[in-house]
Amino acid sequence: MMDFIIKFAQAHETFRIPEIEALAVVENIPLKVVQYDEASPLCIVQLPSADAAKKLIRRSIMAQSIHELWGSGKTLEELLESVKEKSSPEWPAYKDSSFKFVFDSYQGSRSKASQLSVINSFRFLPFEGQIIMKNPDEIFTILELWPFDSVPMGIENPDYYHLGRLIANSARDVVLKFDLKKRHYISTTSMDSELALITANIALAAPGKIFYDPFVGTGSFPIACAHFGAMSWGSDIDGRSIRGEGNGKSLKSNFGQYDIENLLGDVFSADVTNSPIRRRRIWDGIVCDPPYGVREGLRVLGLKDPDKTPWLTERGRKHGTDFDFVPPKKPYSFMAILDDILVFAAETLVDNGRLSFWMPTANEEDQQIATPTHPSLEIVANCVQTFNKWSRRLITYRRIPDSDVSKVALEAYACKETRSQDGTTADELNPFRRGYFRKFQSDS
Repeated sequence: MMDFIIKFAQAHETFRIPEIEALAVVENIPLKVVQYDEASPLCIVQLPSADAAKKLIRRSIMAQSIHELWGSGKTLEELLESVKEKSSPEWPAYKDSSFKFVFDSYQGSRSKASQLSVINSFRFLPFEGQIIMKNPDEIFTILELWPFDSVPMGIENPDYYHLGRLIANSARDVVLKFDLKKRHYISTTSMDSELALITANIALAAPGKIFYDPFVGTGSFPIACAHFGAMSWGSDIDGRSIRGEGNGKSLKSNFGQYDIENLLGDVFSADVTNSPIRRRRIWDGIVCDPPYGVREGLRVLGLKDPDKTPWLTERGRKHGTDFDFVPPKKPYSFMAILDDILVFAAETLVDNGRLSFWMPTANEEDQQIATPTHPSLEIVANCVQTFNKWSRRLITYRRIPDSDVSKVALEAYACKETRSQDGTTADELNPFRRGYFRKFQSDS
C-alpha cells in the first residue's frame, strides 16, 4: 500500500469521506483513510498503486486532485527530511522527466520570492529534466496548511507542509456541465447539480446498474446517475412535472440536452405509497429528494373523507383511464412517507443495493427529526448540509442480504404501529413543517 493525499473542494465537508469510500466500492479498490479532519481540505489515504489512485478520483465531485505523498512536516526542515526518507526510492524514475513545482496553500499565501526560496530548498532532488511551466511530465505540489487569518495577522509560516506528486485531477468540472442555470427545463425543487452528482456517487451509480427516483420531478437525480452510466427510471405523483412546459421542454428533453437518452429507462406518473411497481428485488439503487410539504403539506393518492365525497370514488372508477383525469389526493404524514420509502427500498433493492434520500431536520438536537430505520437496511452514510435554523441530511442505506437480517427485528418492525394517521392537519402530520413555521422554537 502507498500513501496518497487527496485535496478536497472547500464545501460540504461531511460528504467528502462517504463519497470517496463509495467510489472505492465502485472501483473495487482497497482504501484506508489514514488521516482526515473536516477543518482541513486534505486527507491522507492508503491505496495499492498510482493506477488505483487515478481510478478512485476520476469521477469524484468532492475531491479536486490526488497526489502521491512524498513527505510531510510541521516545518520546512521536517518536510525536507521526510521527503529524503520517504521518497528517495522513487527519484530515479523521474530523473529525466520535465517538471515544475506549484503551491497549494490553505488559509494563507506566500510572496513570489518566498515561494522561490521554498522551491529551491528541494535542489537536492536529482532531477535533470527541464523545468517547464506548461504541461510538464510531472507536477510536484507543496501543500501548506496555514492558521486561520494568517494573512491579516502577519503569520510567516504554515502549521504543516506536504509534498506530493500529482497523480490525477477529479471530475469536479462536470458540475458546470450540469449547472441548473444552463439546463433547459427545471423547477423550484430541482436538485443542485453538484449535490445530485454526489448523491449518485454515494449511491454507487455505475454502468450495468438500474436506478430509480420515485419523486423524479424534472429529473436531476436520474440525469446524474445516467452520467455515471446507470440506466435511470423515475416516477412522480404529478405527471405534469415529467411532461414539462411544452415547446420541447420536459424531463426527457433534459436527457437529450446531455446526449444520454439511451440511459433513460422510462418515467411515469405514480405515488410511492401506492406504487404500481411489483415488489421484486430489481433496483441497484434508489435516489430521491422526497417533498417536505412545507407550503401545503404532503399529499398522496386517496380520499380525505370518502363518506363526504362519494362522487370522487365513483368518478375514479369510471374515468380513471381518461387522459385528463386528475386523481384525488389526501393529506399524509411526513414521518409515514419516510417509512414508506424504506419499506419500498427493502422490498425492491438487490443485495447491497443502496438507498440515498434527503430529509430535512432542525439544527437543535432536541428538535431534530429522528432518522428512520428498517431492519433490512444498514445506514452507511449520514451527510449534513446546514442552513440557518435547519439542515437537510443525505441518508444512505445498504440493503442487507436476507441471510444477515435479524428475524426478530423484522417481526418487531412488522408489528409496530403505523404512523400514517398521527393527526389530520398539515402541521400535525408534518413535524418539520410545524417547526419550520415556528422557526424551530420550543413549545415552552
